[in-house]
Amino acid sequence: LSSIGLILLSPLYLLIYSLLALNYKGSPFFYQLRAGKNEKVFKIVKFKTMNNLKDSNGSLLSDKERLTKIGGFLRKTSLDEIPQLFNVLKGEMSLIGPRPLYMKYLPYYSEKEKLRHSVRPGITGLAQISGRNLIGWDMRLKKDVEYVEKLSLLLDVKIILKTIQKVMLVKDVAID
Repeated sequence: LSSIGLILLSPLYLLIYSLLALNYKGSPFFYQLRAGKNEKVFKIVKFKTMNNLKDSNGSLLSDKERLTKIGGFLRKTSLDEIPQLFNVLKGEMSLIGPRPLYMKYLPYYSEKEKLRHSVRPGITGLAQISGRNLIGWDMRLKKDVEYVEKLSLLLDVKIILKTIQKVMLVKDVAID
């Protein structure tokens, strides 16, 4: 499915790639280490949504100051996630599963919340269709565990359909 997605989205992918390459005068990709299945570290790839502007001391400006107009649009429409289809092809992610979170959170999960790492992380998941990034962390983690405990093809189909609906309606998105 990720191969088909990449083929179908290739014109859009190339357009975004070109716009970002011109806008950021460099790589249009953002890479970050995340925790995957069994807490294995992998490098997630997304389209870049922020520039690298720094203050007079050489420190990066705040995320709010660095988020570009095109970056805000990509986040709002979830188009910044398209390159993660390559993570799926590499077997690091799945289309559906708990979103991969930063490594720094690993020591803070309860035993039950650690269940989220018993499956591959996904581009979308139960937490995302339950409020995307408008729900709190406790509820997100609860939904991740619920997904793992209720894992089924029917649930995955429901999540895919609901994700398409939410993305098309640009619903439940907060741009930080």
